[in-house]
Amino acid sequence: MSTSPTAVRAAGASVQRARDHRRGVLYGVAAYVMWGLFPLYWVLLAPAGAVEVLAHRIAWSVVAVLAILWLLGRRRGAAWGQPALRAVLRDRRRLVLLAAAAAVITVNWGTYIWGVSNGHVVETSLGYFINPLVTVLAGVLVLGERLRPAQWAAVGVGAVAVLVLTAGYGRLPWIALTLAFSFGTYGLIKKYVAAGAVESLAVETAVLLVPALGYLLLLETSGRGTFLDHGAGHAALLATGGIVTAVPLLAFGAAANRVPLSVLGLLQYLAPVLQFACGVLVFGEQMPAARWFGFALVWLALAVLSLDGLRAAHRRGRAAVAPENRDKRA
Repeated sequence: MSTSPTAVRAAGASVQRARDHRRGVLYGVAAYVMWGLFPLYWVLLAPAGAVEVLAHRIAWSVVAVLAILWLLGRRRGAAWGQPALRAVLRDRRRLVLLAAAAAVITVNWGTYIWGVSNGHVVETSLGYFINPLVTVLAGVLVLGERLRPAQWAAVGVGAVAVLVLTAGYGRLPWIALTLAFSFGTYGLIKKYVAAGAVESLAVETAVLLVPALGYLLLLETSGRGTFLDHGAGHAALLATGGIVTAVPLLAFGAAANRVPLSVLGLLQYLAPVLQFACGVLVFGEQMPAARWFGFALVWLALAVLSLDGLRAAHRRGRAAVAPENRDKRA
């Protein structure tokens, strides 16, 4: 019995979707693993200070993104004339939003680099564990979304965890909270911009380039910079910051185009888990009982949030399939 061309095309499309999904998962794992292992890279940049490292990261990110844009343009036969980038540059509202995003991500990057450089790797991981809870809360406060009971429970447990960790640290965990709220704000801004990852990063780093170069020039002329005075290896490591910034973003963008948000939502925990492991196992940071308890509460909140998200996605999937089945029966 022969197979109809329609059935063959449907089977081929199904196989292609499965391949895309597998590739998307691999891209997502690669992105979050790279982000999770960032602490191992930033500590190699000593004796450069956090602000100097940040300035180099911005400057070299511009170089890396321009190279990526050129390569993508060559592949599409457009060289530098990328329609997506031109569309962003012509839209004043998007440019203003991306300038705001640049300011917010500068706070995030600078806080993260400072935290890692000063022995607070575990607390930086806490920031990215808390981030999904901050995102949910932003949906209520900014977007006017209504939370389900499980989401409210997760946010409540997260708030209790912050209080427990404040008592354990003897201070407010400001590094974690700054990272969580700055990245949450960054994500919210990018939601309104709706631009590609490479194009967005190109504009954001371009906005920051002049102050970054000015600061680096001031450091080098005053003799306080490390780029020219600590050997070619140190200079190469600082310059690699552009690639270290761009490559995970590209992998994340490739994953976002291939897998559902529910899958990315679960994969995102890879990064803080690896950061936490680096802090405890590699850098030997202390974890007193109160800190373990606080982290356990955060993980409980994330488990509740994730399970609720999966159930909601399953219900939406069933609701979408039901009308299709009714149409077939009709």
